[in-house]
Amino acid sequence: MIFGRTPVLPTPEEALKGRATPEFEVPSAHTVLGNPLVGPYPEGLEVADFALGCFWGAERKFWQTDGVWTTLVGYQGGYTENPAYEEVCSGLTGHAEAVRVVFDPAKVTYAELLKLFWESHDPTQGFRQGNDVGTQYRSAIYTHSPAQEAAAVASRDAYQQVLTASGHGTITTALLPAEGRTFWPAEAHHQQYLDKNPGGYCGIGGTGVSCPIGVAKAADGA
Repeated sequence: MIFGRTPVLPTPEEALKGRATPEFEVPSAHTVLGNPLVGPYPEGLEVADFALGCFWGAERKFWQTDGVWTTLVGYQGGYTENPAYEEVCSGLTGHAEAVRVVFDPAKVTYAELLKLFWESHDPTQGFRQGNDVGTQYRSAIYTHSPAQEAAAVASRDAYQQVLTASGHGTITTALLPAEGRTFWPAEAHHQQYLDKNPGGYCGIGGTGVSCPIGVAKAADGA
């Protein structure tokens, strides 16, 4: 990650150990949507977790979507407990910058969120998004049910076909169960960062290739 070296994920033994309790508190409410950031969430809502580069711009993509009840940025997929931003940026926690999306499936389907996910970044870049280089910027979907997993796989395979036809490379997105991969909320100033700093850095950009929608609907029951 430094001096042009290719980023490499740490092993559990190499990862920072972290801490038993967080060093900061998560704000109580979303600055745009007004709803609580952390659960338990109201009955009937569902949770989806996505990593697609810098979480500032990624979170804004989702909170602007009708049917999304709240969003929360954090760290997922690594080994360090209660990590801090600087630790994640060191590449020694194994975490990706991620967005937790809490949504009403009667208003927006998981398939539609997958479409937004694929089209909002370049999932072929590995441990980077544009000028953001590091393992924390990798593309990943952390699924919360077999239905979500089936939908994610179907959408990935469909999107790969249109990416290939458009001259793009192979999708590197990791599809993993959220179970056993704790979502650690990020510090307060990272939550809804681009609402608090409208002119702030975004870093999110897609391939310009549209993702087919509908391939996952039978799988997620929508």
